[in-house]
Amino acid sequence: MTYCVAMRLSSGLVFVSDSRTNAGVDHISTFRKLHIFHQSDERMLVIQSAGNLATTQSIISLLHRRCLDPERENVLNAASMYDVASLLGETVREVIARDSGANQGSMTDFSCNLLLGGQIKGDGLRLFHIYPQGNFIEATHDTPYFQIGESKYGKPIIDRVLTYNTPLEQAMQCALISMDSTLRSNLSVGLPLDVMIYPADSYSSVQQHRITETHPYFAMISKGWGEGLLSIFGQLPPLKLD
Repeated sequence: MTYCVAMRLSSGLVFVSDSRTNAGVDHISTFRKLHIFHQSDERMLVIQSAGNLATTQSIISLLHRRCLDPERENVLNAASMYDVASLLGETVREVIARDSGANQGSMTDFSCNLLLGGQIKGDGLRLFHIYPQGNFIEATHDTPYFQIGESKYGKPIIDRVLTYNTPLEQAMQCALISMDSTLRSNLSVGLPLDVMIYPADSYSSVQQHRITETHPYFAMISKGWGEGLLSIFGQLPPLKLD
């Protein structure tokens, strides 16, 4: 399975993805689910993927291949983030129609969900959730984040902490604690994590990192969050139902 979260904030974007895929207990693998399309000083696009691995890999491969043809509209020459989201939706429909049509009668689920976030020069920060049908919705000030995959375990902490004006570093802490809660509750989500902070108007991918089991900061906040919850729980007044 998968858990990915992306946040669109006043000062930038935050992305966190796990990397575990599984097709049964005997087939657990690691695959990157955070993909970057970058042109210095002009655009930074981040795509996160959840769902059928063959489908998402085909989508990303097609996007890369079509970037080699400057005569064709692609994610590196599209005029706006909305246009990129539309292209991504069209590619999702194309791949799912192709693969499901070639496997008629199969019980395989070819669907996927994608998150697209980034910035193109002349356009503001934007974040989209693209559905298996190819349609999409956009994050707003009131709803500044999206999740795909195993979202239920990590949602409560985000809802309690995150606002549109949350600083990027604090938002990343929130996203990592959300991921830690998911890791503890669902074995189909696993390390390593791919994370990225994108400051608005930077058009830079330098704040991109991979977090493994030995990463000291992730271990520290995981331990601190768990101990903090136990401490607060112990301070609650005793139950009185009379």
